[in-house]
Amino acid sequence: MEIPDLNDVRTFVAIAQEGTLTAAARELRVPASTLSRSLTRLEKHLDVLLVQRSPRGLVMTDFGREYLQTCRRALRTLRDGSELLENHRQRPVGLIKIACPITMVRSIFAPLLKEFLKRYPDLRLDIEPYASGWDQEPREDVDVFFKVRAPRDSIRRIRPYPGTKRGLFASPDYIAARGAPATPDELVAHTCIGSGTWRLSRGSKTAAPNILFRVVAADPALHLELAVNGLGIAVLPLWMAKDADLRNRLTPVLPLWIPEPITLCALFSGPARLTPKVQVLLDFLAEYIGTDRDPRLHKMRAKGLFTDPKAFSGKV
Repeated sequence: MEIPDLNDVRTFVAIAQEGTLTAAARELRVPASTLSRSLTRLEKHLDVLLVQRSPRGLVMTDFGREYLQTCRRALRTLRDGSELLENHRQRPVGLIKIACPITMVRSIFAPLLKEFLKRYPDLRLDIEPYASGWDQEPREDVDVFFKVRAPRDSIRRIRPYPGTKRGLFASPDYIAARGAPATPDELVAHTCIGSGTWRLSRGSKTAAPNILFRVVAADPALHLELAVNGLGIAVLPLWMAKDADLRNRLTPVLPLWIPEPITLCALFSGPARLTPKVQVLLDFLAEYIGTDRDPRLHKMRAKGLFTDPKAFSGKV
């Protein structure tokens, strides 16, 4: 026999406890007719009479009394299980295995770990850094896998975070010596630092100049150092390039042409409801990433530096 509807079981227990449909309806704040249909549905499912109806009220049958005790024990067990799960949510325990880009380890996890572990003292973290060019699905033993680009396809669930807006920058010395490009196509004649394809947009216009990079690297911290030292033009995160200490050391290049932002999302396995330990980690990071509390900002305001995660285009 299939398991009966849990709501019908709860209704039966409420009717038995209150003694009448009217009293049970008042307690549950639903119409008595709804409870009557629920009770009839449960009896039909069990193929047995639980309650005898009479003008004087409801009288439990012998089977109804036995079944009531079983239902009470089952509901108590479910309630205990819910309370146990809630305790785990409030004080989760265990190991969270994380894979994320090296840059995220340095700029986000390192400054936030003390606060996270203080808030959740029974959790442990195993962080596996990877190079930002690595683009594979994580192993099954990884609980959360952070990607810096939207996945084309994934069997895992996805939670997006605010992405990083970027711009083109060079040092004033480089601009003085080489001049500033007037169009994206002129970038091919300049010394550029980066990797992949620079896809730039200006309103509805797009450009992807065929750049031969003087230095090929995927680390924005290296791009910044080389650009500040006058080696060439680099695409930098706005939060990095607009740091107060760099105010006079970097000059925007082609400021009307916007590079693609860096997306950030967390991939994880699991049913519709997350395990408590993963849930608290993802929620904790959401308190910081892309907000004024983001550790990358060094007390700068977040406005204009990040993308809206609602615009995320990855599969959910």
